[in-house]
Amino acid sequence: MADHSQITAWADQIARAGRPGPTGPGIAEGPSLLIAGPTGTGKTHQAYGAVRALLTRGVRLRWEAITSADLHARLRPRAGRDGEREFQTLARCPLLLLDDLGAAKTSKWTEELTYRLINHRYEHMLPTLITTNLPTAELRTALGDRVASRLAEMTERVILTGSDRRRTAPAA
Repeated sequence: MADHSQITAWADQIARAGRPGPTGPGIAEGPSLLIAGPTGTGKTHQAYGAVRALLTRGVRLRWEAITSADLHARLRPRAGRDGEREFQTLARCPLLLLDDLGAAKTSKWTEELTYRLINHRYEHMLPTLITTNLPTAELRTALGDRVASRLAEMTERVILTGSDRRRTAPAA
């Protein structure tokens, strides 16, 4: 479960904004959340915790989680696959967890794909959980001005600090 106060506050806000339904509120429009920090500080753990927090608050939701690298691999053009249809599934998903934004190798194609995804979610005010290792100042360089500008407006930011928990020896 998410234990960071800004992340639990975001989950509360999204839960309150949910559309009424017969079995509880469904996810609606709302702000997105950008969780940034060095490798191993718990960004992905907190992002999945935010999803669990929504579920425990009774929010019915369809959600997807994908890393930035897997997003590009999944949508890479290839025979027998409808990349645009898969793109639309992710773009329209009521809640998307986009993990490790900026970690994948960039190209004009990946930059355009990332822009299209972020722009669609921005224009439709679809809640998106985003994690990144990149400091805020480096987002613009890595993702381009258009993506960085939309992220600045559409997200609340949470900065995690600390050492890499994966490299810390467990207590005996």
